[in-house]
Amino acid sequence: MDERIEARFHLTWPGFSLDVQLGVPGRGVTALFGHSGSGKTTVLRCVAGLERAPGGFLAINGRVWQDSAKDIFVPTHQRPLGYVFQEASLFPHLSVRQNLDFGRKRVPAARRKVSFDHALGLLGIENLLERRPASLSGGERQRVAIARALLTSPQLLLLDEPLAALDLPRKQEILPYLERLHDELDIPVLYVSHAPDEVARLADYLVLMTNGSVVAAGPLQETLARLDLPAAFADAAGVVLDTVIGAHEDTDSLTRLDFKGGSLFVGRRPEPLGRRLRCRIHARDVSLTLERAEHTSILNILPATITGIAATESPAHVLVRLEAQGTPLLARITRRSSHTLGVRPGLPVWVQIKAVALLD
Repeated sequence: MDERIEARFHLTWPGFSLDVQLGVPGRGVTALFGHSGSGKTTVLRCVAGLERAPGGFLAINGRVWQDSAKDIFVPTHQRPLGYVFQEASLFPHLSVRQNLDFGRKRVPAARRKVSFDHALGLLGIENLLERRPASLSGGERQRVAIARALLTSPQLLLLDEPLAALDLPRKQEILPYLERLHDELDIPVLYVSHAPDEVARLADYLVLMTNGSVVAAGPLQETLARLDLPAAFADAAGVVLDTVIGAHEDTDSLTRLDFKGGSLFVGRRPEPLGRRLRCRIHARDVSLTLERAEHTSILNILPATITGIAATESPAHVLVRLEAQGTPLLARITRRSSHTLGVRPGLPVWVQIKAVALLD
């Protein structure tokens, strides 16, 4: 079976037009990213069948849910999907257990792929079963809503800004559970967000939208490093690296993270050797030198080659794209520094990374 999500939707409303053609992986987490009003939620509603796009097409891993040319349109209640909105939308008069049972009973026992206990464990809600939604925190309600969606054994999970209504502590509470879904379940996810940090932490594939259209799409690491897209991320421009813990240096309380482009040192981590960690390096935290600095407090210094340069939203700065043994990096430096260093494609430099943000 072709593991792809193929979609084509066109809608025109007063003041807004959606014109989208997508071909994204049928596994992992695909993030639809863009500012409010870019059309992200409308795409999800079309995928769910809540909006019917004339002339539309939708196939999920080889299963056609809409093909207007063949007069095929699977209604929402027959689409094996789970949908979680910004607000948890739990039944207030039912307990958590009863809310979960509502999701589970939608699927015949023979077709259930996610067990009740597995859903409880994934979302950490075992101790909430007898409580009513009104007594739960915002993060707890969203975890229950996600568990209820999983208990429908969906072939596709739609998450529409599930953290947007939460404050920062509640977001930090729920993010690890979303990562567990990514790591432990083989269910493709379409994740709508306008928060760069969420996308960096959760996504495998990125779809960037603006004004109802897709302006870029591709694997997260490659797409974040594109020089023609920094305006979408503004001061948050940077790359995401998938690393592996290679060593713990207890003398200096450091941990070495290895990746294709070299190694990085961060404060001592509790995870064991071999554990995979995702980290983010902001372009604003990267500086360049022509020679390796010998007397510096910066620990993370890597050889790299410049592959491109672009203007930024600030006339005083430029964005530089680099390759460190095949791993793309970005540096945001002043235009004066660019002239002083003679920045140009092909120039070998040393990359100094002032901060590494572990996404956990």
